[in-house]
Amino acid sequence: MRSPILDYLDAIIEDTEHVVSGARADYIPELASADPDRVAVALCTVNGTVYASGDANHEFSIQSMSKPFAYALAIEDHGLEFVLDRVGVEPSGEAFNELSLDPETGRPRNPMINAGAIVTHALVGEDHRPAADRVLRLFSDLAQRPVEVDEGLAASELETGDRNLGLAYLLHASGGLEQDPAAAVAGYVRQCSANVTVRDLALMACTLANGGVQPNTGQRLFGRRTTRYLLSVMASCGMYDAAGDWLTSVGIPAKSGVAGGILGVLPGQVGVAVFSPRLDAHGNSARGVAMMERLSKDLGLHLMEPGRPARSSLRETRKEVVDGEPATVYVLQGDMVLSSIEALVHELVENTPSTHLVVFDMSRVDEVLPVARRTSAAMTAKLVDTGHRIILVDPEETVPEFQDSRGRAVERWTPERLERSQLQGGS
Repeated sequence: MRSPILDYLDAIIEDTEHVVSGARADYIPELASADPDRVAVALCTVNGTVYASGDANHEFSIQSMSKPFAYALAIEDHGLEFVLDRVGVEPSGEAFNELSLDPETGRPRNPMINAGAIVTHALVGEDHRPAADRVLRLFSDLAQRPVEVDEGLAASELETGDRNLGLAYLLHASGGLEQDPAAAVAGYVRQCSANVTVRDLALMACTLANGGVQPNTGQRLFGRRTTRYLLSVMASCGMYDAAGDWLTSVGIPAKSGVAGGILGVLPGQVGVAVFSPRLDAHGNSARGVAMMERLSKDLGLHLMEPGRPARSSLRETRKEVVDGEPATVYVLQGDMVLSSIEALVHELVENTPSTHLVVFDMSRVDEVLPVARRTSAAMTAKLVDTGHRIILVDPEETVPEFQDSRGRAVERWTPERLERSQLQGGS
């Protein structure tokens, strides 16, 4: 069976097809020639499962989405106080490439604008290993595959990189950049020219959602304090001069890139990524923002959204005799959002119940968000289509009048009826 989560991501792409505003980043020749109709979306849960739709295997340059990870690496290398002495954390309210420094401290205002990112990049260099090589290795560890630089793009960016070079010389003159400005910019451009997919970005974002631990390998790449600090800076500064609109409408720490990607993090739950090359006036993907807004609304991603989601809605699975026949009983728990119901969906897709009768016991469920209900209805339809009989035990009627996605009513039992049936079966 195909996961209904994939069906949902397909719908995200279909429902944002009308968003064709914006333009490619034409100031970089390689990006100006990108196919504007490419589109992809992916999410990764904290158990490491990645779901992706659209041009999910299409590679594009990471660009400014590299900045959070280089910043975290600098903090891990030098400590937070050392980095704070060189790069601030205040929102600039300006575009990503503004020629500005804090008038009082002489520091770049934050690490998400280019000035701060150039300083941050220089901080992760070592005598025996260039900063770009270290960052590429980090990307590879995050994405679980070798991540490489698009050399043609790097050359294209360097040819048109006078503004970044001007920033670097300004930083060098103010004492904020010890490295040779040309070398710092060359390394930073290579960092931004690393090729990734939305699958990679979702995994990278999920590592931040998972407190700095890569969810599949278990490798701790960042400390918890570093991750918490980084996510705070992403929330306030990651979307440049659109950061306020983003935080109120989408409500998660995020970072965009001028190739058309956006990654976002819901701590403890999921990492999400989208891609579409046309950019809005702020340099963020226009369709990508629309996709992220839809994801936030449907999945309850907003940080200010109240809720108590468990990491998994699946408490236990057991075999019982119910209504006189063998049954597979799934005991659910907590608030059912997409990130918590995913474990149940994954289990049903990978290990389709061997019994004709399938029981979902929702006695311990507190609330079901609309997206979880839709996902459950779609999953139920797939089970019914494959010949299963479904019983829903829902004493609080958290999903009243529940039907599958084809409109077929599902049997509803009380917990008492289930218990009587199990006792009769056991005798």
